[in-house]
Amino acid sequence: MIVVKRLAWAVLVMVLGLAAMAAAYVYQTFPSLDGTIQITGLQSPLRIARDDADVTHLTAASERDVWFGIGYVHAQERSWQLEFNRRVMRGELSEVLGPATLDTDKLLRTLGIVQAAQIQWEGMPKEGRDALTAYADGINAFHAQSKQALPPEFHILGVKPGKWTPQDSVGWALMMALDLGDNWGTELARLRALQHVPTARMWQLFAPNGGEAPRSKVDFAKLYADLDVYLPPAVTAINSGAVRARSISSTGLFDAQTLANQVAQWSGDFASHPGNVEGKGSNNWVLAGSHTTSGKPLLANDPHLGLSAPAIWYFASLQAPGLNTIGATLPGLPFVVLGRTDKVAWGITNTGPDVQDLYLEQINPENPNQYRLPDAHHEYAWADFSTRSERIKVKGQGDVLITVRSTRHGPVISDVQKSAAEVINLHQYALALRWSALDADNHSIMASLQGNRAQSVAELKAAYTHFHSPMSNLVMADVDGHIAFKAVGRVPLRRADNDIMGMAPSPGWEPRYDWIGWIAAADTPEDDGRKGWIATANQNVAPPGYKHFMGQDFALPLRFERITALLAATPQHDMASMERMQADVVSAATARLLPVLRKAVPTHALGPKAMALLKDFDSNMRPNAPAPLIFAAWVDAVARNLITPKLGDASFRALYGKRHFRVAVEQALLGADTWWCAPQSCQEQVNAALDQALERLQAAYGADPAQWQWGTAHFAQSAHRPFSNVAPLSRWFDVQTPTGGDPFTLNVGQYWPNDAKMPFANRHAASMRAVYDLSDLERSEFIYQTGQSGLVFSSRYRDMAQPWGAVQYRPLQLSPPHMAHTLILNP
Repeated sequence: MIVVKRLAWAVLVMVLGLAAMAAAYVYQTFPSLDGTIQITGLQSPLRIARDDADVTHLTAASERDVWFGIGYVHAQERSWQLEFNRRVMRGELSEVLGPATLDTDKLLRTLGIVQAAQIQWEGMPKEGRDALTAYADGINAFHAQSKQALPPEFHILGVKPGKWTPQDSVGWALMMALDLGDNWGTELARLRALQHVPTARMWQLFAPNGGEAPRSKVDFAKLYADLDVYLPPAVTAINSGAVRARSISSTGLFDAQTLANQVAQWSGDFASHPGNVEGKGSNNWVLAGSHTTSGKPLLANDPHLGLSAPAIWYFASLQAPGLNTIGATLPGLPFVVLGRTDKVAWGITNTGPDVQDLYLEQINPENPNQYRLPDAHHEYAWADFSTRSERIKVKGQGDVLITVRSTRHGPVISDVQKSAAEVINLHQYALALRWSALDADNHSIMASLQGNRAQSVAELKAAYTHFHSPMSNLVMADVDGHIAFKAVGRVPLRRADNDIMGMAPSPGWEPRYDWIGWIAAADTPEDDGRKGWIATANQNVAPPGYKHFMGQDFALPLRFERITALLAATPQHDMASMERMQADVVSAATARLLPVLRKAVPTHALGPKAMALLKDFDSNMRPNAPAPLIFAAWVDAVARNLITPKLGDASFRALYGKRHFRVAVEQALLGADTWWCAPQSCQEQVNAALDQALERLQAAYGADPAQWQWGTAHFAQSAHRPFSNVAPLSRWFDVQTPTGGDPFTLNVGQYWPNDAKMPFANRHAASMRAVYDLSDLERSEFIYQTGQSGLVFSSRYRDMAQPWGAVQYRPLQLSPPHMAHTLILNP
């Protein structure tokens, strides 16, 4: 008995000891928020204060020390986010995550993000290089000198922070441009669909979203068939060479295979469709004082991006002589990207022009190391592919060597992108990418640097003449009452005889498909605000009769139309009306198809109850209502039933999810198009889809439709990389919040219905919301969907999630009345 008691005491002591060690470790991961610290690298004292809204205020005697300081703070709060992002853009994920991320590493190496960043860095004005150098010095000083323990991601994966370089900041700006550019994916999707449907039907699947006719009149199906572009189906699987994960970690702390599979799903999706979410975008609008209760402008902005934990943003103010700005910073860059100074505010959305063209490069049948060049006499001329070797370290196995090929247009993506390799006959063609953001003169960083000092709309516009990629819709307002809009960035000019216009892959040996210059900065769309308001929502911002072609793959104008309707509905707006607009979840796309659904004749036992709930449904996608969930499940079933037989199961699964095909579904059902609905009638398709939806919802949520709730299925999923959905890690690292909306509402909620586990989870939404009152800029407000801290044990990791879901706000003040914490860094 004595032995048993002693053993029990020993176990208890050991457990208590382990608990104490764990508690001590958790405590040591928290950043120092108060006190004084000596830091090598500063030139003058730096004050880092957190206000009651948890906005971080940095004040120093020079801009250089403020940039150093925001680097230090980003490393304090977001060290794993910085490390993960650094490895993504460098193509170095597999070194720590194993073969699960090899496809992604290959793609990023092929794009040459690191090489492009280096060239852009070398050509950048000294002022920009100095700012990025100071920022990198701050990150590295924290890791070298701080006693703060590394967060658990580093320990679980056996990783140490790598050195951050100024070029990494340039690279991260390129990654943001990649995330916001989707024409490349759209071109490839059209190419894939044309294997199965005629050109006219392809344009129903991938219609120009402004309602106009396609700019290109080419019969693409015939073109690609005549060129023998497509891979024979029997060898598709062999040609794709897809990489599948085997292991990722040997720590024994979790199921390594589960984690590997999850990372492979995310990584493979990115490698196949980088940045490719149909209808993704953002909202911004500005009102002149003639339309506000205060007589001064109001400005609102909510950029829609993929939701992550921690969030993509970190809110801070940067204050030094000549610099006084506050707003959303991006970990990886030292500037306020979205925000205000003490006299001017701005908001940005993605313009979405076509700045990515794919080229079919014909391979020399006599020499596979050569591709076809243009020739004035229509004769065959050949050039060698440019090549470079890349060595990718892969955890758990030997290094992988790849040869990156490039043509005169750019990198050959078909060597590494599975979705291209599954379609194209790679013995005859390579697929090369021309992308404006990779050009040497991309110095977009200078726009943010100079914009952070602006004190008027005119000064802000001047600063953003430096902006290059991605082209953005900049709306502005200042305290003197000026408002304005300018599309800032580069858009290529195409020849008059270019009959494809970047809508689908072009023959690379035809010179008429090459770019011939850029739309002049003075000629990009703009608005001086004379009508009293300006709004953008990723719709086509080119005015009627605009002389240049900017593309046709813009977002549907539904959000823009809703903004203009709500602005017109209230003669004099205030901050509260701006907030109500950002919370709006009325779906015009739902309203279009709701009359069709109401005519359904279901045979399912729950049919009468479902139809009763739909009777009074007003297309308001409220989170606590059942009707939005019924509609979403029904329209998903309709899309699958109509389109899968036309594309085939493999191509449908490859294209659906991030592409909703809503326009094609509308055209089919509203027009009773028998081609799409065959072999059934369209009414029979409507009925069958509702029966399928009800069966699915009953299995998932029970037999009482009145208890179903859209927000239960449509929760915002802020996913951690790489631990999202990996038990038991996800419960700690992911952040989930019930939400309303759908892909077409102002309070947007993009979901991927092809995801087997969480088909309606909100994955792409308002990554932050901000409203600025130019009558008193200290009344400005913000919120985003996680919390300032990227440290999972911190109470500040997810403390904004519920207010964000409820569309509530925190104050955004340059001079808050109280500081909750103050830390002094001394040289």
